Amino acid sequence: MNSDPTLTGTPPTTPPTTPPSATRHPAHAAPKDRRWLVLAVIGIAQLAVVLDATIVNIALPAAQADLGFADDQRQWVVTAYSLAFGSLLLLGGRLGDLFGRKNLFLVGLTGFAGASVAGGLAGTFGQLVAARAGQGVFGALLAPSALALLTTTFTEPKDRARAFGVFGAIAGSGAATGVLLGGVLTEYTTWRWCLYVNVVFAVVGVVGALLVVPNPARGRRPRLDLVGTLTITLGLVGIVYGFSSAETAGWSDTVTIASLALGVVLVALFVLVESRVANPLLPLRIVRDRDRGGALVAIGLVGVAMFGIFLFLTYYLAQTLGFSSLRTGLSFLPMPISIMAAATQITPRLLPRVGPKLLISTGGLVAAAGVLLFLRTDVDSTWAGTVLPALVVTGLGMGLIVSSAMNTATAGVARADAGAASASVNTFQQVGGSIGTALLSTIYASSVTGRLESGAAPADAVLHGYHVAFACGALALVLVTVVAGGLVNRNSVRRERAAAVNSLPAPSAAH
Repeated sequence: MNSDPTLTGTPPTTPPTTPPSATRHPAHAAPKDRRWLVLAVIGIAQLAVVLDATIVNIALPAAQADLGFADDQRQWVVTAYSLAFGSLLLLGGRLGDLFGRKNLFLVGLTGFAGASVAGGLAGTFGQLVAARAGQGVFGALLAPSALALLTTTFTEPKDRARAFGVFGAIAGSGAATGVLLGGVLTEYTTWRWCLYVNVVFAVVGVVGALLVVPNPARGRRPRLDLVGTLTITLGLVGIVYGFSSAETAGWSDTVTIASLALGVVLVALFVLVESRVANPLLPLRIVRDRDRGGALVAIGLVGVAMFGIFLFLTYYLAQTLGFSSLRTGLSFLPMPISIMAAATQITPRLLPRVGPKLLISTGGLVAAAGVLLFLRTDVDSTWAGTVLPALVVTGLGMGLIVSSAMNTATAGVARADAGAASASVNTFQQVGGSIGTALLSTIYASSVTGRLESGAAPADAVLHGYHVAFACGALALVLVTVVAGGLVNRNSVRRERAAAVNSLPAPSAAH
């Protein structure tokens, strides 16, 4: 990993050199009394992107009955979104660096709302899938710009910890909130409102951005890395598509193997390209830092566990316990509440004092313990006695991980690289979630089939599949602790403080 003192816990011995562009084009930071309004606007926009990954889960049966598509086609309503979103995030982050993050933020929000309306109006399965892909494209423009704006707005360690606590709570609880909101909308309106509701988020976000989000001055515009853009986009598409294909076609399928192999080769080629081009799409200095690299891997592993858990817990509540759409959605409510409690009350107080290593490691163990509590589920379990404790404990652990890891992954990044670093965070989370959903679904299906072949009753076989999937999710969270313990530095507190100072404009450039 990088041993540059500005990227580790060792304070630099000489002041960092301010790029010429920073002197000629100072950043227009938001006044301190408006920064929290900026956070509110960014949070609303981020919530729309995050919850859209799960809001349609509960609505899928109703959409299937309305549009008449087959069971094996349902996954594409979810995959079309994650495929477009995850594969284009790095491009979206660099476009924000090139053309202005506020501009991309507004374009992303507006386009996201338009694609959502198109999905709500869809009359065929193809139209719905195309609209979901469109949501993913514009979400890939919006999400990196939102996080980059947050990164450059909050630079003081204490306020930064609080801001990222709130943002991490939104990112961590958005999937559970999507299930909750999807259940309410499906129960009382139609499945189409699970898409139309994004217009409300977009209108609030656009108006708020125009009123309170500052317009940062841009420096020079480097040329776009077209080769890097092509290789990483196609590489991530291949990996995500390969894992999605494995869910239905199996791991031995030719298309599955070819997609995964091609994806890995293209990602490796992307790394080679980025080490050689003058204006890389993802400067490798961003991910070489031990703290940042460990935080990104932790975010990806949380995505593997979180998205899979939401999927199978939804199935368990709806199919095994027979909950309605509304009751299923409401059943998830304790999780976002506990995530928010940990991310906004615990992390901001402890992160500046003890650093991310301890918080991420502890969060991984707590979240893993919570997921293991789901192994107590049975065909006649009660929500209050079995599901509720697991939701609360899992949420507390995830709240510690996500807010600390997101803060660490974007700390100490030069303003010119803020979009690329923010895109990396979203890419790891989204690709991890896509892989986790497909991987755990495949493991679940194999477990159920194996138990049925051994003569078990269908209900017992399905329950066994859930338990195996939960155990794999817990393993991913234990790996979060291992990664944090091995990569994240103990002296990250000093690094955070030094990064906050180094990221500020030079005195001569301030207004």
